[in-house]
Amino acid sequence: MHFGIFIYDGVEPIDLGTYGVLSMARRVAPQIRISTVAAQAGTVRFANELEVIARYGIADAPAFDALIVTGGPGWEAQCSHAPTLDYLRRCVAGEMLVAAVCTGGMILAASGILDGRIATTKQEVIAGREVPPLERLRGEYPGVDARPALLADSGMVVTGGGVTLCIDVTLYLLERMLGAEVASETARIMEYGAARAANRTRLPTLTTA
Repeated sequence: MHFGIFIYDGVEPIDLGTYGVLSMARRVAPQIRISTVAAQAGTVRFANELEVIARYGIADAPAFDALIVTGGPGWEAQCSHAPTLDYLRRCVAGEMLVAAVCTGGMILAASGILDGRIATTKQEVIAGREVPPLERLRGEYPGVDARPALLADSGMVVTGGGVTLCIDVTLYLLERMLGAEVASETARIMEYGAARAANRTRLPTLTTA
């Protein structure tokens, strides 16, 4: 089971929590593999100067079982980066499960693959400084059924809420792909079980299935 983590300049480091969840999950399900992918292989500079190495570029990335698109301040540049958008469209066309966490959902919207689907993204921002990305999703992409949620599952595309909800989205993908026991045991050894339950209570999980 091979998971790809799509990264780019300006990703918020906390969104790499997706990788951390999968890393912990390998203790429960050793068949999990994790790879980073970017527009080009090599060094990617996250927000606040963290440097991460992308193992693959989009030209040579393998067919993952699932691709997770991260979020962060660099999302706006990615929304106009044609190679990224074309890559995401090709992934979905090839029936690869594509998920986005936080503002990664805005990149999926820019690619067009959220049109006609339910979706969510980050809601909370610093008041007076930013427009909530969920509000922008509604306003800029009228073809998307944008709603506040923990996550939205429309089949081959999953979008998640903001920031630390990347953990919940990754656990959801583990449950969907490898079963509830793998997801719950991963949450337990991460000491995240209570937080996961609380998030499920306060925010809806939307699905078209």
